[in-house]
Amino acid sequence: MTAALITATTLSVLGLTATFVLGFTVVSRADLVQHTTLGIFTALIVLLSHSFAMFYLIGKGKAIREAVSEGGLSNDFVVQVMRARRPVFSVGTLAMLLTITTAILGGAVDTRTFPALVHSVLGGLTLLTNFETLRVEIRALLLNTRISSEIDRLLETQ
Repeated sequence: MTAALITATTLSVLGLTATFVLGFTVVSRADLVQHTTLGIFTALIVLLSHSFAMFYLIGKGKAIREAVSEGGLSNDFVVQVMRARRPVFSVGTLAMLLTITTAILGGAVDTRTFPALVHSVLGGLTLLTNFETLRVEIRALLLNTRISSEIDRLLETQ
């Protein structure tokens, strides 16, 4: 599951990058349609992948907490997991909000009711925030996998 979440989030952030670049190369209506179509699709995938990662970390954290409690293991495992997932929720939520805002305001740019420059700046912030979210998600997901394996190993030897 970790590999699938990392792959989905990586692909969504790469799609967001492509959308951002396409926005600066628009010269015709067809280019704008391509930018808009990719932007809407990518925004949905970004939101989906970040949400899945957050829900997975919630469930995995609960499973680790229960295994530590039932197995009489060090609570340090739970503390590490909680510490690693905290930035996923804070930065991830910000990335999701920026993604939604940028996508919605992109429609307003298309109808000429919102300045394209502000949409571009928001797009850049959205991209940076999503790259940071990808970084902290990878770190948290890999740590969860490593801790789960360590807990399984410790429980097998008991």
